[in-house]
Amino acid sequence: MKNSIEALNKAFESRVRLGIMSILMVAESVDFGTLKAELKITDGNIASHISALEKLEYINVKKQFIGKKPNTTYTITAKGRKAFTLHIHALEKLINQTL
Repeated sequence: MKNSIEALNKAFESRVRLGIMSILMVAESVDFGTLKAELKITDGNIASHISALEKLEYINVKKQFIGKKPNTTYTITAKGRKAFTLHIHALEKLINQTL
């Protein structure tokens, strides 16, 4: 069995990715502007982290137009939900070991 530190998912080591996944765990979908405002980061920074999470198939990206305005929304996948839940449980276990 892995010890708690080895059970942590490297994909979530970044505070931005941790924030993105935390928001998506509780929201059905979130648009780019909301993520940017909630996390207080730049367009380029959020885009690079979104791309990495999408490549791992942890999130889905949907691009569409609302009227003439582009709109990008994000949702968490079942794979992403499972991976993030395991990561959070490993964090909890690590914290409880040190108390």
